[in-house]
Amino acid sequence: MKMLDTLPLLAEAVTSSAEAARLSPIALLTIFMLAIFVGVEVITKIPPTLHTPLMSGSNAISGITIIGAILAAGQGDSLFMKLLGSVAIAFAMINVVGGFLVTHRMLGMFIKKK
Repeated sequence: MKMLDTLPLLAEAVTSSAEAARLSPIALLTIFMLAIFVGVEVITKIPPTLHTPLMSGSNAISGITIIGAILAAGQGDSLFMKLLGSVAIAFAMINVVGGFLVTHRMLGMFIKKK
């Protein structure tokens, strides 16, 4: 079986598992609040010298977050869930753009001046 033949099967498995895993809004809000707490705790422990390289590496993770937020906003049953998904999309986009701008600025410091 070729790799391209398995993609539709993978997409079907992800869709069916997402439909089967419908969580209540309270459970989703609890997960969201725990993620905020863990994120703040992890970020405050990083020394400033490592912040910029780690930020540039986290852009891929933020890209995955954008995909998840789009799925959450699109599959939301209530207005609150759609609004929360839209806010997540906005924050993830700000994170990605900011990460690329900081990385670009950091790499510009290593260019030799003529």
